[in-house]
Amino acid sequence: MKLVPLADRVVLKQLEAEEKTKGGIILPESGKEKPQQAEVVAVGPGGMVDGKEIKMEVKKGDQVIYSKYAGTEVKLDDVEYIIVKQNDILAVVK
Repeated sequence: MKLVPLADRVVLKQLEAEEKTKGGIILPESGKEKPQQAEVVAVGPGGMVDGKEIKMEVKKGDQVIYSKYAGTEVKLDDVEYIIVKQNDILAVVK
């Protein structure tokens, strides 16, 4: 099974949280903060959304930073994904 986003939606796969701090302290599972950085897995077609033409700016494989409280978390085949609107993506990491 695979996720196919509609309209201006983007499917993201979150990158792994850091295991330890820059100082070398190992973080317990409860102390890890979910990163806002993810990889784009699938992109919707864009088109007309709320009467406006939406052109998709991201593509599959891009590394992006997205809003902290954005999207809907989905688990499919034991893999967690986040579905967000394109305007919830803040930047593409190059």
